Amino acid sequence: MLTSLLNTVCGYDPIGMGVPYNHLLFADTSEPLVDMCLQILIVALDSDVQQNDEAAIDNLFINYLSRVHRDEDFSFILSGFTRLLMNPLRQTYLPHSTKKVQFHQELLIFFWKICEFNKKFLYFVLKSSDVLDVLVPILYHLNDSRADQSRIGLMHIGVFILLLLSGERNFGVRLNKPYTATIPMDIPVFSGTHADLLIVVFHKIITTGHNRMQPLFDCLLTILVNVSPYLKTLSMVSSTKLLHLVDAFTTPWFLFSSPSANHLAFFLLEIFNNIIQYQFDGNSNLVYTIIRKRQVFHSLANLPTDYNTIIKSLTKKAKRNMQATSSVSLTATETPSMEGSTPALPAEPGTLNATLPETPGVMKITERESAHPGNLTLPAELVMSNGMTKEITKQSSNQGDCSPTTSSPKNDAEWTPTTEWVRSWKEKLPLQTIMRLLQVLVPQVEKICIDKGLTDESEILKFLQHGTLVGLLPVPHPILIRKYQSNPGTTAWFRTYMWAVIFLRNIDPPIWYDTEVKLFEIQRM
Repeated sequence: MLTSLLNTVCGYDPIGMGVPYNHLLFADTSEPLVDMCLQILIVALDSDVQQNDEAAIDNLFINYLSRVHRDEDFSFILSGFTRLLMNPLRQTYLPHSTKKVQFHQELLIFFWKICEFNKKFLYFVLKSSDVLDVLVPILYHLNDSRADQSRIGLMHIGVFILLLLSGERNFGVRLNKPYTATIPMDIPVFSGTHADLLIVVFHKIITTGHNRMQPLFDCLLTILVNVSPYLKTLSMVSSTKLLHLVDAFTTPWFLFSSPSANHLAFFLLEIFNNIIQYQFDGNSNLVYTIIRKRQVFHSLANLPTDYNTIIKSLTKKAKRNMQATSSVSLTATETPSMEGSTPALPAEPGTLNATLPETPGVMKITERESAHPGNLTLPAELVMSNGMTKEITKQSSNQGDCSPTTSSPKNDAEWTPTTEWVRSWKEKLPLQTIMRLLQVLVPQVEKICIDKGLTDESEILKFLQHGTLVGLLPVPHPILIRKYQSNPGTTAWFRTYMWAVIFLRNIDPPIWYDTEVKLFEIQRM
């Protein structure tokens, strides 16, 4: 039965022979069958059993799926999955000329489950550029769903899949492949790699997404931390977006706003340190942006710790309207979006939405691993960073959601930042690498600008491209990757999300009428 379900789902091609408008002339009886097979497949693969407890696996579907190992089988599954996932996003010269299927949520659940139960399939996906055919549609759905709170579940599963993929080195390496825009997205036009696309979309989610997306911020930045040591060349657009996030998340009022607000600053600094230490040569755009925005890092290094200044910063924040504050601090001047793209829209009135449980914190669902475990000597900077990570983990264990920037209103109301608290994490900020870069390069750039009268940034970029910091930076720190670890919290979340998707996809005809569902509640937006 498992092979029949896989063959039915992965062998389906909605376009068929490619005849325009054929779906309007002939009824497609295969689509309902594929839709139902896909739902049966993901339900059959649902289990509480952890992957390493193979002896306890009684689910034969999981057992047989975990045994699939031939490359031709993996290729068949992956090609079928990417074909169906990309189908609704394909662009044609004739409008509405091809059939578009709408079971992308079930496809993402299926992809998650097969990667969870068959690591050989995950490694097969990562060993070629086919993983980018998975990445692009996921980023499209993330970007398109960012303003719609009824699609918060789709946002979560997309981020979880990217978090899983980012734990492997090959994913970061594949991101260096040049990106050719084939899908119009509501993002700034840029010329660069898939890494640039990843950063630009994440920036868009953070700055313009619905406020219910905030629990995903640390997951998004963790993904960028994982891939950052392998990003060879970032465009000016994505470099500017990264600096804008640093600027937004290191303002005093934000850092003092909650006990865990500073965690995002640590993630962002780790991204910059990884790129500077391991990919300095090709990232002149990022280095130039750091030099231009150096005041952001100087302000962070000189963050006030006296109690009066802390309270003054929070008082200024309290006087502003929170919505206005968010828009002022996070909204950047955007370049025109891609041609043909449509802006992300909120949920339409009357949209049905299922309640989902909170997801565990990122420190609970990831485990730090060294990319080169043979190196056991840690520099002082990394020891301090690890110390801060332990503190973050301890604080995150007391939070139910995935965000280091949100906590319960009760805790926020009772908590007040103190001088000791600010000093406890400020001294652990990993600023040494960035400050050393500025100390070396800023005088050189200023000198060449004065000597040659340069006003064009292209000349400065050429100078930075031929520059080097060999022997001038601190000892390169080991690459640490935060890999996803299965846990009961995410297992429960995926079960609820899976059944919520199936429930909402099957309300017409009303097969659930007069049933008592306790796993989730249905709300009308």
